[in-house]
Amino acid sequence: MKTKIAFFDAKEYDIASFQNANAGEEFDIKFFETKLSEDTVNLANGYDAVCVFVNDDVNAAVIDALAEGGVKLIALRCAGYNNVDIEHAYGKIHVVRVPAYSPYAVAEHAMALLLTSIRRIHKAFIRTRDHNFSLNGLTGFDLHGKTVGVVGTGKIGRIFIDICKGFGMNVLAYDKFPAKDSGLNYVSLDEIWEKADIISFHCPLTDETKHMVGRDSIAKMKKGVVLVNTSRGALIDSEALLEGIKDRKVGAACLDVYEEESDVFFHDFSGHIIEDDTLARLISMPNVIVTSHQAFLTQEALSNIADTTLNNIRQFVKEGHSDNELCYKCEKFGKCPQEHKKNCF
Repeated sequence: MKTKIAFFDAKEYDIASFQNANAGEEFDIKFFETKLSEDTVNLANGYDAVCVFVNDDVNAAVIDALAEGGVKLIALRCAGYNNVDIEHAYGKIHVVRVPAYSPYAVAEHAMALLLTSIRRIHKAFIRTRDHNFSLNGLTGFDLHGKTVGVVGTGKIGRIFIDICKGFGMNVLAYDKFPAKDSGLNYVSLDEIWEKADIISFHCPLTDETKHMVGRDSIAKMKKGVVLVNTSRGALIDSEALLEGIKDRKVGAACLDVYEEESDVFFHDFSGHIIEDDTLARLISMPNVIVTSHQAFLTQEALSNIADTTLNNIRQFVKEGHSDNELCYKCEKFGKCPQEHKKNCF
């Protein structure tokens, strides 16, 4: 009997990559355009697993409803899991994720945003399409010799560091769990705030990291600092960021994520007025670049996401556990005491 999967928040590129990964039709996948929430959770009744993304709301009520409906596994097709109440899920329903799909995709996008911003490439592109070839206002600065602070040194963070070193940049690093024998120059967050010309974020969103960039931290930063965020939107307090930009303290912001993105990103609002005033003000700033959570979006990443997600489900069904299981122990201790040799419960 085929394993039945309810796939929420399905986009065209998701469907194509998962259908390709499931070419042998090993799994029975039902694609739903709607996001998973308390209002839509009943759609999953009778399914063995649900597949969710970053903007699906997997709170305690949803988890209880999934368990009552017979769902045995929540399969995240992403690395981040701040939208899942993993502590509430413990003992009720298992949760798996894709810990790494293409760290190069995200790291390269972070650098693309940075280069686009500091060299005014987006502005030059718009000008030349209007046959305006003036260079006024397009002066940028060299990356070579600048100091970059990298917050989070997992796979993505370390690849971004390698890219920065290729530009001849000085690297300062921070991570709650420093990578052993990495040779990285680990410093405190305060030192990164005080010394970095550019700060890039590659860490998960937790209670500890939420709004790590706020009024107090921005006040400690260099005048003209450039902030790059391809991780989670709520790492940065958007109102504090706006104030920092208006006060000329923040020189530029490159954002692929936004803390209130769930009702905006991945949708076409080109014919509508954006209701989120903060986002609208950020987009209107000449030194802010916003992309809609697309850092992961490469052919290689989509293929890896689909393959790993289905393999997580396959391993859980056949072996009763998954190497990529999540539980509150993982979040609390940084490494699950079970070491994933068996289920977390």
